[in-house]
Amino acid sequence: MQETQESYLLWIDRAANVIEGLAVALILAFIIVATLSWLRSAARKRAFVIEDYSRYRNRLGRALLLGLEILVAADIVRTVALRPTLASVAALGMLVAIRTFLSWSIVVEVEGRWPWQAGRTPEAGQKDV
Repeated sequence: MQETQESYLLWIDRAANVIEGLAVALILAFIIVATLSWLRSAARKRAFVIEDYSRYRNRLGRALLLGLEILVAADIVRTVALRPTLASVAALGMLVAIRTFLSWSIVVEVEGRWPWQAGRTPEAGQKDV
């Protein structure tokens, strides 16, 4: 019985680590892809254009948002399954609050609106980034 519970806890911890690793890998991959795309566009135009830079920032912001959401999922799995104490749940609450604030800040920076406001519709002829 004790071995089964220890094995279960070990697998849950490994799963949380895999989820965290996925978040980091996705953030890094998106940063690399966005940077290469930005540099390729600048090399093609032989100049750094503000529209390309804005698109680059949007891509980086979205990558960070995705990574933050996945990291919150890993924290929830780890806390609920491994350490469901009042102190760990309070620490999880603080982490979620901080990451939520960061997510809101990124949305404001990237999209120019609060997350609860309706999204802007792209103007005619303008491509979504």
